Amino acid sequence: MVYDVQKIRDILPHRYPLLLVDRITSIAYNKNIEAYKNITINEEIFNGHFPIQPIYPGVYIIEGMAQAGGVLAFVSMFGEDSNNKGDKIVYFMSIDKAKFRNPVNPGDKLVYKLEVVKQKGGIWVLQGYAYVEDKLVAEAELKAMIIDKNSREGIK
Repeated sequence: MVYDVQKIRDILPHRYPLLLVDRITSIAYNKNIEAYKNITINEEIFNGHFPIQPIYPGVYIIEGMAQAGGVLAFVSMFGEDSNNKGDKIVYFMSIDKAKFRNPVNPGDKLVYKLEVVKQKGGIWVLQGYAYVEDKLVAEAELKAMIIDKNSREGIK
């Protein structure tokens, strides 16, 4: 199953310049997801990080992983045809064991692969990996919860 950027925008509230997933290339509900972002020199972040030696920031890599994981959690809970009309929000709860192994540069295709470690109600624990050309560039364990927009508690 492939989701283009329009379908991703139907699920995630993020927009330019902080939508960090271009395409979902595979998804197995409640199990795993694979997605990617094409890194281009036109990204605003490269004006300051770093103009002479552009490197894609690690926090953006983690955020991209989280966005892909958010799509997995949302679609797993609400179905393939679901559309987030702004009534649900995915919040980070923790980022653990983050490691950055190699730099990501303009021209790279950054591939996110996430696996569900644990899920209970609206709480999701995901193991995330990021690759460029099959080379591991970053990894982290992400914990998030999906909540109703007007609630302070996770979905039970």
